[in-house]
Amino acid sequence: MIPFSRLCLGDEEKKQVLKVLNSGQLAAGKEVAAFEKEFARFMGTEFAVATNNGTSALHTALLAAGVKPGDKVITTPFTFAATAASILHCGAIPVFADIDPHTLNIDPAKAESLIRQVRPKAVIVVHLFGTPCDMAAFALLVKKYNLILIEDCAQAHGAKYSGQTVGSFGHAAVFSFYATKNMTTGEGGMVVTNNEGIYDRAALLINHGTRQKYRHEELGYNYRMTEISAAIGRIQLKKLSQFTDARRNNARTFTDCLQKLNDPLPPFEPKDTECVYHHYTVRSLRRDRLRLHMEQSGIQCGINYPVPLHRQPVFQRFARNLPEAEQAGNQVLSLPVHPGLSAADREKICQALRSFSP
Repeated sequence: MIPFSRLCLGDEEKKQVLKVLNSGQLAAGKEVAAFEKEFARFMGTEFAVATNNGTSALHTALLAAGVKPGDKVITTPFTFAATAASILHCGAIPVFADIDPHTLNIDPAKAESLIRQVRPKAVIVVHLFGTPCDMAAFALLVKKYNLILIEDCAQAHGAKYSGQTVGSFGHAAVFSFYATKNMTTGEGGMVVTNNEGIYDRAALLINHGTRQKYRHEELGYNYRMTEISAAIGRIQLKKLSQFTDARRNNARTFTDCLQKLNDPLPPFEPKDTECVYHHYTVRSLRRDRLRLHMEQSGIQCGINYPVPLHRQPVFQRFARNLPEAEQAGNQVLSLPVHPGLSAADREKICQALRSFSP
């Protein structure tokens, strides 16, 4: 069975972890500081704050950017629950805008319609599956309506929009380094920003609201990254370009194969973007049959977000009519696209796709 995802860890990561273990310093220290500096350099941002996971990074970014109880925050319903949950953790109110059926990202036109209605404080865009959102459109909206813009880049490490790395457009952006992400620290996250005030407050919030031992300036959290996670992350960051090239090469192979088929449809890569294919997500009118066919062919697949957030019990009080998100939830299927795929694996996946009879 070709696995849906596979860890890409090697001897370099093991060596660095052992070095940390032998140092006796496991809590946040020099490795975390170095990882923050290196990740900010990679992003082209001034600042980075490492956290213990992507969800805590989202929560921290929202708070540090000034989102308060009662504020409305527009976001997508077609994403992982952490995006909207982080809004609730701030005491704010998630407002779901429907998605673009091609990119599966939040639709800027539908977001603007909601902005006029609800007068939100902020917008969270999610670069879903590694496909950049329409950042030119959102930059205009942010300026026009004086909004805070947060980028959720949990699946988009190194993706680019018009040559600029996503995560460097908004007031702040967040990344996840969960085990299945394009680069991993096992669990971990990062807040990046060019705003010194946001950086300063984020660094305060993740460390119990303290800059000086036993002097707590405000209510904070224990969201710090460990030295072990940072040591892995520093090596993974050096390999990220290699991982991205492999993912994009795998994706090209599958897209070339699907061009000759009517069902399923390949993912859409917008003009002037560079997708990093956290998932290679196709759409099929016979999605469940396709999944069964692929698995019977020895290929593990995934269904991401079959129930959009506005239909989840915890968010149902914010439900709206969002037909594109619901249709996508019924049609999407993600194929293996991880860097560990061999040429034989790619051919096996293409053969299975070609033999599918809708």
